[in-house]
Formats: sequence, structure tokens, C-alpha cells
Amino acid sequence: MPAGRRENTVLSLIGATRVVEIAAGGGTIAVKAEYLQPGGSVKDRAARAAIEGARARGALRPGQTVVEMTSGNMGAALAVVCDALAHPFVAVMSEGNSPERARMIRGLGAEVILVPQVDGTAGCVTGGDIGAAAERARAVAREREAFYVDQFNNPDCFAAHERTTGPELRTAYPRLDAFLACVGTGATLIGTLRDLKRSQPQLIGVAVEPFGAAVLGGATVTKPAHILQGTGYGSTPPLWDAGLVDAFVTVSDQEAADERAALGRRGLYVGFSSGANVAAARALLASGRLRANAIVATILCDTGLKY
Repeated sequence: MPAGRRENTVLSLIGATRVVEIAAGGGTIAVKAEYLQPGGSVKDRAARAAIEGARARGALRPGQTVVEMTSGNMGAALAVVCDALAHPFVAVMSEGNSPERARMIRGLGAEVILVPQVDGTAGCVTGGDIGAAAERARAVAREREAFYVDQFNNPDCFAAHERTTGPELRTAYPRLDAFLACVGTGATLIGTLRDLKRSQPQLIGVAVEPFGAAVLGGATVTKPAHILQGTGYGSTPPLWDAGLVDAFVTVSDQEAADERAALGRRGLYVGFSSGANVAAARALLASGRLRANAIVATILCDTGLKY
């Protein structure tokens, strides 16, 4: 967006994020600053696509309430989008997610319903916790005759990255060697790879998973509770496309926390999943799998102010 340009809607602030380069052994890590979007995360893209897509199809009526199960990021994103398009929004989330997330969603004008944890602990949300929150969200949607976004099963969320994130990275880099991202719904990784691999078939797609819950890479779940909120639920996402993924990297809680702290010292104040993405990119560059001076692109998923 040109400097000084005036806009009449907050939706214009979604997308077109800048890329920051981080030098690493073996090449460069290109990080897309998704945390600077109005909802504070990469989920802003998916939220806008989901709501605008539903409106266009007539699945979401003017003024109808919107409900979604969220770990926090999609909730904040939907709060922004729904307010801009005049839809009341209800976020249903596990009590295990950081209280800052619920506070931000409420601050953006939405209602928040918290669901007790099943088997996780504070700050560490499991697949069971997510399942309980999703069940409650579906019930709330029925009770209020609301539109349920259902991000895990919503193709619009994947299409958002295919239409925007991928093309933005191609504009910045005529050639990339790899793209990687932590996996929650899988929308960021799979949607972006769908675009990138059409013009760069040599590009390596990499799924990042938490240590102890790396089921996509073929491991069993031994540590369902971890600090990467919004990712690593110990199951394969419903819209997962294994044909686009060439490799898997696991990251421990400590590695993610250390990299997050290092990013903060660079002026990039982000969350743990961002730390995991950068830690995984470093590991990939150090593995010897890529050419010399390779460029690995990834996402700074959300702001550190939510933790």
C-alpha cells in the first residue's frame, strides 16, 4: 500500500505483509510478518475469505451471528472481519489458551465462551481440549441459528493462502527453495504450497510439528500438551493434502521458546509458533538438503502480545 494512502475499511489492512530476511547457516530465512495484521495473526486472511465466501454464496445472511471454535487467533481475526461487515461474533475457546487471547477478542467487540479443558494444562491445549471446544461451538451455533465457520473443514481458509500468501511470496522471490509452517488446520501450509508449487515444482514443502505430537510425520503422540497453541493437535487435519508435503521437522518447546526470545531481540515480538517456524527453517538449512545459499520462506504467525 502506498505511503499516506487512505482507506475506509479495516479489511484493507489484511494481507500484503512485508518480508524480513534473517541470515542463517546455509542460506536465508524469509519471514512474512503476518503478526502485523489488524487481528494480530496470519488467521486474518482465512477469516476474511471465510466470511466473504459465505456471504457470496448466501450461506451467511446480512446481520446473522457468526460462531467459531478457536485457539484465539482465528477468533481475533473473525472479530475484526465480522465487525467490519456487521455480523455479531461469538468465539468459543478452551480455557487452556492464554487469557490474553480471550481479552483481545473481547476488546475487538466479540463474545467469548470458555470451555473447561479435558486433558491439557494452562497454556498447553490438546486435541481433546479442541474437540470439546468444537462440540460446544457447534451447539452454540445451533442454539443461536448462527453461521458456523468450521475452519478445519472450510476450503475458503485454504483458498485464502492460495490466492494471496503464495502470490505475495512469488512477487518477493522469483525462486524459493522451501516453504514451511506449523500445522493447525493446515490452511497456511497447504494453501500457500498449492500456489507456489505450480510455478516452482522444485520447491520443498515442509510441515512443522511439536516434538511429541508429530503425527503427520508418522510418529505417535507422546506429548499431547505443548506450548505451540493453535497447532499440533495430534491428528491429521480433515483437508490435509499429503501430496504437497515433502518433509517434516519437529521442534521442541525449548527450541521454540529460545527462537521466540531471539526474534524478540531482533524487534520481532511474536508467539511460540513463529519461534518454531524459524527454528525449523534453521534446521532445514543446516540439514544439507538444500542448495548453497538457499532461501526458506516461513510465517511469523502471531503477535507475542497474546501470550
